Amino acid sequence: MRLVQVRIPSGSQQAVTETLDDADVDYVVTDEISSREFSAIVTFPLPTNAVESVLADLREVGIDENTYTVIVEAETVISRHFDELTEEYIQRESGENKVAREEIQTDAKNLVSGPRTYLVMTVISSVVATAGLLLDSAATVVGSMVIAPLIGPALAASVGTVVDDHALFVRGVRLQITGMVVAVGSAALFAAALRFGNLVPPGLDPLTIGEVRERLAPNILALAIALGSGVAGILSLMTGVSVSLVGVMIAVALIPPAAAMGIGIAYGLPSLTLGAGVFVLVNVLSINLAALLVLWYAGYRPEAWFRVSDVRSAVVKRIVLLVVSILLLSVFLGGITYDSHRTAVEERAVEDAVGNVLSEPPYDTAEVDEITVSRTDEIVFSEVDHVLIRISVPTDQPLPSVADPVHDAVVRALGYEVSVEVQFVQVETVG
Repeated sequence: MRLVQVRIPSGSQQAVTETLDDADVDYVVTDEISSREFSAIVTFPLPTNAVESVLADLREVGIDENTYTVIVEAETVISRHFDELTEEYIQRESGENKVAREEIQTDAKNLVSGPRTYLVMTVISSVVATAGLLLDSAATVVGSMVIAPLIGPALAASVGTVVDDHALFVRGVRLQITGMVVAVGSAALFAAALRFGNLVPPGLDPLTIGEVRERLAPNILALAIALGSGVAGILSLMTGVSVSLVGVMIAVALIPPAAAMGIGIAYGLPSLTLGAGVFVLVNVLSINLAALLVLWYAGYRPEAWFRVSDVRSAVVKRIVLLVVSILLLSVFLGGITYDSHRTAVEERAVEDAVGNVLSEPPYDTAEVDEITVSRTDEIVFSEVDHVLIRISVPTDQPLPSVADPVHDAVVRALGYEVSVEVQFVQVETVG
């Protein structure tokens, strides 16, 4: 619920009180003696989803942006009449708990911190994420998301578009671009300092680290995560719910892939740089698209009625631009999704082929310890180029000549030529 205070211009008091009476709202009028331009201050409690409607009625009788309207959150209102009013607006607004346009606009502005604080927190979160990725520490990566300040600009651009606040829109877009550049750049510098300062093991290959590989080949499910983040973020803003936890969800979609992209730049890995870069772009665009769609569907419009048509046109153009961009990038994500499925099928086929050969005499005394499948360096649609098989055999038996039959079985399973290496480990059992 909200407590609203409005300064009433001289000559408008009767019109304001009649409007509140028509809306069945309880109010208190206090004389205003500090200015001749205003005659009184009216104070009244409202259900959250009633603020937009009541303020719209008051605008028609002269209460505009020059009259110092103040909206604050109220903890409790003890009144049977207020409870009835709440139930009425729940039915009228289909149960929604939507905050007023002025309130969501103010909240969006408050979420966008000062440039210095925003950039410093972005650098810190990116550096922590980079450290977590290189340490293969999921807990550290999660910690980096908690301090990332990315939710403000992501939502501000959409709110600015819908309510026709061009300055807010430009600020949100500018900070999103700046934030991503700073995040990637700081991650690249930090990773390069670790690499060339010998602060990580020599010869470290980031592509062998699980947390990094997750961001190397994002699949189509990444799109669902980003869209869900955008919807959750804007819903939390619309309903007045705390956005801190939702901010972590948005950071999940942005900070780790940005850090992975920085690592790819520092280590000169085009596959990681491109894969994580596409991941970042898709997530940024999807968050903005989801927020914009939800805001417009929820009924938020600019204050000036004659601007609604122009704003609708701007919203449609930006939605089309976002959708087209996401679809183009999703082709890449779809390719990675298909490639991941094909890779899993091929590796399973190799394991089955090797198992079938070693299950037949005279190789059935050997046991497979490990099968390592190496692939070509392509980002997508890579092929198996080498298979390493480690086999244990008893010391009292000769080494089986298994390389040729295993090679033939693997080639038949894959449908193309690969190299096969068989390594034997002799095992002696005592007792």
